[in-house]
Amino acid sequence: MAGIPIGTKGEEIALVTTENAISFLGEHGPRVLSTPRMIGYMEMTCRNAVLPYLDAGHDTVGTQVNVAHLAAAPIGMAVTFTAEVIAVRDRRIEFRVEARDEKEKIGEGTHERAIINVAKFKTKMAEKKG
Repeated sequence: MAGIPIGTKGEEIALVTTENAISFLGEHGPRVLSTPRMIGYMEMTCRNAVLPYLDAGHDTVGTQVNVAHLAAAPIGMAVTFTAEVIAVRDRRIEFRVEARDEKEKIGEGTHERAIINVAKFKTKMAEKKG
């Protein structure tokens, strides 16, 4: 397995839309980026940052999330997600993650991912299903 350098960074940008915004405050209530979607974008930013360092047939899956949602990002705003590798232990990769809209930091924390062999993982999940 190829080494993943500490300090490896990734960045992704997403627009807040009706598809990734909350709707439970009513049709005419404030629509902002949902917490689950923010975390999902953070996870994908981490994955994409290290994917070029992985051997063929390998990928990563999330194993731990410790994130605070600090501020709301309304529909129409672009949100920039950043990830930085802060530790690599065997198959575990730890990241510092952050989300910023056009005005302020809206989220921050840490995220851990595990490197997997996709074929072996698929077999394990098929066995688990029975």
